[in-house]
Amino acid sequence: MNAPVIRPVILCGGAGTRLWPLSRTHYPKQFLRLVDEFSLLQNTLRRLDGVAGLGTTIAVANENHRFLVAEQFLEIGLKADILLEPAARNTAPAVAAAAVHALGAGGQQAAPLLLVLPSDHVIANVAAFQDAVRAAIPHAVAGALVTFGVLPDRAETGYGYIRRGDAVAGGYALDRFVEKPDAETAQRYLDAGSYFWNSGMFLFRADSYLEELDRHAPAIRECVTAAVAGDRCDLDFVRLDHDAFVASPSKSIDYAVMEKTEHGVVIPLDAGWNDIGAWDALAALGLADVAGNTQRGDVLSIDTQDSILLSEGRLLATVGVSKLIVVVTPDAVLVADKSKAQEVKALVEQLKRSARQETEFRHIVHRPWGSYEGVAHGPRYQVKRILVKAGASLSLQKHHHRAEHWIVVKGTASIQRGEESLLLSENQSTYIPLGVVHRLENPGRIDLEMVEVQSGSYLGEDDIVRLQDSYGR
Repeated sequence: MNAPVIRPVILCGGAGTRLWPLSRTHYPKQFLRLVDEFSLLQNTLRRLDGVAGLGTTIAVANENHRFLVAEQFLEIGLKADILLEPAARNTAPAVAAAAVHALGAGGQQAAPLLLVLPSDHVIANVAAFQDAVRAAIPHAVAGALVTFGVLPDRAETGYGYIRRGDAVAGGYALDRFVEKPDAETAQRYLDAGSYFWNSGMFLFRADSYLEELDRHAPAIRECVTAAVAGDRCDLDFVRLDHDAFVASPSKSIDYAVMEKTEHGVVIPLDAGWNDIGAWDALAALGLADVAGNTQRGDVLSIDTQDSILLSEGRLLATVGVSKLIVVVTPDAVLVADKSKAQEVKALVEQLKRSARQETEFRHIVHRPWGSYEGVAHGPRYQVKRILVKAGASLSLQKHHHRAEHWIVVKGTASIQRGEESLLLSENQSTYIPLGVVHRLENPGRIDLEMVEVQSGSYLGEDDIVRLQDSYGR
C-alpha cells in the first residue's frame, strides 16, 4: 500500500487584535516574527519538514494578505496553491474550499489527507508534534476526522475543550466539544483528566470531510463547490468565485462538522503548544530572563519584574515596575497591566470606532512591489521612505491632489513621467507634478530606496488613480 499524500492546509486568516500594536489588520500576527527570525506562518510550514508524504501546501488567505503570504512562502523556498477568499466565512468553508480544490475539478483524484493548521500558533517540540501527526494518519486513512487535543497544564478559560471517549490506537474516540468554560468549570475539567484543549488542528481525507459537510452543513458544501468550480487564476493566486463563496453560511469547522460527526478521533498533543492569543502568552514561551521579563528591542529595565517589554526602534526604559505590558512602535505605545492582556481587544475595537489608522497598518506598509514607511507629516506635506524590490514596479498612476518629489538614496530608478523616460541613480531626484501620469520601476538587481516628499491639499492613499497595474489592484 502506498503512503498517503498529505496536503497541508494553512489557514492564513485571523486578526490577532490582542497583540496590538504589533498586529494590525493589514499585517496580523501570523506574519510577525515573535519567537525567532521566522514568522509564525513560516514556522508553521517549517515544522512539517520530516513528515513523510507531503504534497503541495494549500494556503487559504484573504485578498489583503495575498502578497504577504506569497512572499513569506518564497522567503523559505516553498510554493503553495494560494486560494483567495472573497470574504471571511470562518473555517468550515475555508477548509471545504481546500478539500474541493485538492480533489480536483472532476473529483477523480485519489483523496489526499488534509493536515489543517492555523498559521499563527507556536509549537516548541516539533518532534512530538510530528509523532502526533503520524499517530493520526491510520485513523484519517480509515475515514475518521482527527483533531489534536492539547494536554492542559492549567485551568484555562480562554480555550474550548474536547472531552475524550473510549481509547483507540494512539488516542481516543471524540466524545464532545465544549465551549470556553468559566474558572470553576475549567478547574473541574483539569482535575478530571479526560479533557483536552481544542487546538484547531485536524487531519482527515478530503472526501471524508466533504461527506460530513453533506450530512451536517450541506449549504456550505454546495456554495463552496460552486465557488471552486468558478475559480480563476490571477498571477500566483486562485480566486474563488465571489458570489458563490459569499453565499455560504459562516460557520467554524467545530460547529459545522466536528461537534456533530460520529467519526471523530482525538490524538493527544503534548508539544509546547501556544496560540499566542494575547501578550501575556509570550511569558510561556521560555523567552523570559531571570527577572521574569520578556524583552525585545532597545530596552533597559531596572528593578523590573515579570513584565513584557518590546520596542521597535526607540529606547524603552523602565524603573521599579512589575507585571506590565509595554509595547512601543513608531506610531503607538501600549501600556497595560499584565492581568488585563485579554482586554487589548476591547481597546482595538474602540480605536476602530474612532476610525484610527493605527489599527489598520503598521508604520511600514507592505505592498506587492515592496514597502513604504511614513517618516514625517504635517499640513499639506508628507515624507515617506520607499523601498522597491529588484525587478518590481508600481502601477501607472496619477494623483488629483498632490505632487511628489523623489530622491534616490540607493539603487537605480526607471521613471515614466508623462511622455518622458528617466533613469536616476543615487543622489539624483525628480519632480512629479499634480495630475501627471507616472510610473516607478526598479530595473536593477538590488533594492531601490527612495525618499518621497508629497505636497498638496489631500495626501490620502485613496488619491491614486491606477491606469495600469501588474498586481490586479
